[in-house]
Amino acid sequence: MNFLNRLAADVHLMLRRPARMQYAALCYRVRKKSLEILLITSRDTGRWVIPKGWPMQGKRAHEVAEREAYEEAGVKGKAQKAAIGAYVYQKRMNHGLKISCKVQVHALEVDDFCKNFPEKGTRRLEWVDYKEAANRVDEPSLKSLILAFGERMAPAPASLPKSANG
Repeated sequence: MNFLNRLAADVHLMLRRPARMQYAALCYRVRKKSLEILLITSRDTGRWVIPKGWPMQGKRAHEVAEREAYEEAGVKGKAQKAAIGAYVYQKRMNHGLKISCKVQVHALEVDDFCKNFPEKGTRRLEWVDYKEAANRVDEPSLKSLILAFGERMAPAPASLPKSANG
């Protein structure tokens, strides 16, 4: 019976579809010497997420990330061409099926806010400290990615003044 269980598991692995690819923008700004991340809620479950979407014909990954940031959160800026990392999550499709998605993340420094954008009113948006952002998202690998980005990008604390004695 052990052999049959192993065989069934192997067949399941062979038939499993590879993760679908998506591209995301980790939108950030520096305010009052702290790094803030823009989080939005998903439309279906209300979980805290970052703007992301499917590949678009004729657009490179970082361009898709810029477009999704605008459509979902109403922010504009230049996304870095090189990804800062990736994470995997289970996306629930309209018919209830869950599919595995790999999300390539591009940092995007926000330099403009739009009053009107395609998904305005369908999501909540909130700027939070990068540690709070990592705390709010569900996906463990996205938490790690946000924390690593925050540690790399957070402004260094002002150096302490030297004492008169020393």
